[in-house]
Amino acid sequence: MDRLRIAMVGTRGVPARYGGFETAVEEVGRRLADRGHDVVVYCRTAPDAAGPRPAEHLGMRLVHLPAARRRALETLSHTALSVQHLLTHRTDVALVFNAANAPLLPLLRAARIPVATHVDGLEWKRAKWGPAGRRYYRAAEALAVRWSDVLIADAQGIADYYRDAFAAPTTLLTYGAPRIRPGAHRLAEVGLEPRGYHLVVARFEPENHVDLVVEGYVAGAATRPLVVVGSAPYSDAYTRRVHALADDRVRFLGGVWDQELLDQLYAHACTYLHGHSVGGTNPSLLRAIGAGAAVTAFDVDFNREVVGESGRWFRTPADVARATEAAEADPAGTLRAGERARERAAAYDWDEVAAGYEELAARLAGRRFPRRRPSGRRRPTAADDLPPPPPPPPPAAGPAADVPAPAPAPEAERLPAGQP
Repeated sequence: MDRLRIAMVGTRGVPARYGGFETAVEEVGRRLADRGHDVVVYCRTAPDAAGPRPAEHLGMRLVHLPAARRRALETLSHTALSVQHLLTHRTDVALVFNAANAPLLPLLRAARIPVATHVDGLEWKRAKWGPAGRRYYRAAEALAVRWSDVLIADAQGIADYYRDAFAAPTTLLTYGAPRIRPGAHRLAEVGLEPRGYHLVVARFEPENHVDLVVEGYVAGAATRPLVVVGSAPYSDAYTRRVHALADDRVRFLGGVWDQELLDQLYAHACTYLHGHSVGGTNPSLLRAIGAGAAVTAFDVDFNREVVGESGRWFRTPADVARATEAAEADPAGTLRAGERARERAAAYDWDEVAAGYEELAARLAGRRFPRRRPSGRRRPTAADDLPPPPPPPPPAAGPAADVPAPAPAPEAERLPAGQP
């Protein structure tokens, strides 16, 4: 395959320290660079970053640009500067992450740069956005359909949504699941023992249902502690609510950025409780199954697609209570569920995902994509009937809990992406 210039735009950049997009950029970008392609990643400059910014990471060239430090403007402002830079530094292909960046796509099209947009999950259903934000994200989805040469979905559920809502085809490219079998020597640092705790790893946002998990666990009779890893930069009220629901069996570790410790937490948990509900394929869930964790997940199609028959499911606090009690009552069965989860992880392979992106980039560079795009006109779907999570109620009365500081039409086309 000819060497291609590939720009990856619209994320916080690499090294990956935040979420799914950044993980995908790092894992895919490094493999594309290893295959001889010139990969440029646009990175957000942290206002408090000290020292020189790296010009390269794992073979990828990095361009650092600032962003507005307001939640509603951060993504679009940084992508606007990235696109401006890209127009004067030509590339063969632009991979744009996040449908929120769709208003900038006409600039790339005017410059005749082929573009694929990774549309992610149903962002307009996130509770952190008010009515104006939700309207913006719904409009941005339509613009991404209209102005992208190709749409990328990371889950079949997302592909189905774009088919049903817009009659739009997508290219299905999931994430990879790292297969890990780490030791347990780091657990003692946080006072834990193998199989001696239940685990949650999530940003504290309503649609991730950390409060529901904590409430359900506390209502049940599980004896092993619930360990909660995560925080949120914009959700102090929700964080206070989660803490107020806890009892002395719940332990909050805040953000854990030590990957070795985090991998050991996944691999040696009694169960991993996953409450994410509006995204596509979730990297934390993939890491959990790759570590052989027995999963209890919020019951939505994205999670069922990954976990399959190996998991338990919840929708209510009572479901969480029953699941944690059942896991402790049947330790042998819980271990078997973890092994079944590990078997499913083999279907999510980063090398195959990167091969899918490489094939897509070659097709874009060769302009082998439909010239006639969907109109972007939305049709009603089942997702429209599901309201976003309500804003959290005030925390229960009592002394304030310590709050951890914030941390920094057709079916989907199947390219090699490890899809089970």
